[in-house]
Amino acid sequence: MDLSLVLPCYNEEVVLEGSVAQIVEVLDGTRYSYEIIFVDDCSRDQTRHLIDQVIGQYPHKRMSRIFHEKNVGRGGTVADGIRVGTGDVAGFIDIDLEVHARYIPSCVNAVQNGADVAIGRRVYKLNLRSLDRYVMSAGYVWLVRTLLGVGLNDTETGYKFFKRERILPVLDEIQDQRWFWDTEVMVRSHYKQYQIVEIPCLFLRRFDKKSTVSPLSDTVDYFRKLWRFSKVVRDELAR
Repeated sequence: MDLSLVLPCYNEEVVLEGSVAQIVEVLDGTRYSYEIIFVDDCSRDQTRHLIDQVIGQYPHKRMSRIFHEKNVGRGGTVADGIRVGTGDVAGFIDIDLEVHARYIPSCVNAVQNGADVAIGRRVYKLNLRSLDRYVMSAGYVWLVRTLLGVGLNDTETGYKFFKRERILPVLDEIQDQRWFWDTEVMVRSHYKQYQIVEIPCLFLRRFDKKSTVSPLSDTVDYFRKLWRFSKVVRDELAR
């Protein structure tokens, strides 16, 4: 199997069916053998029903699903999917496709050509309605560089692909299984001297799906976690 694509899900009934159709169309236009792994983190809407329905609509595709019995967070959801995957490349994308599925082949090709990690670095088409997301992203990049000394441009992108055998040991080291997981997986990969490729991808914010981001509380929480993690990194490097 060339690719294991993990689709983490939480209350995705608005976007799921349409997004899966676009993902399958893109992947069928490539040479890859692939599997799609849905991991639902205790959705409260009809997402689980729709996942089963979608799998039934593609009987000749390799699709599977994991349903969590309790909410574990974004990072734990992605990690569970990667662990059960069988592809040489394992990755995940946000199912709302604010970064379109068309960029998947570029990320997979980068890993197949020698990278350990390939991510879709979000390029924002600025408008007033998405200005908050752009400002938060730019501020977070500055904090990561300042506190952790990592010169990456978008650690938080929901568009990451890995050489599966290389990332599995990193998953076992990560402490935070929720949103900060993204920072940990990138920083730990950086300090293991993994080759990381960032591929520019257009980000188009969707307004038909309610965002789970709370600007004020999430900013405070992320700064707190960054500060604590910077101490963990310094201790691990010293050892």
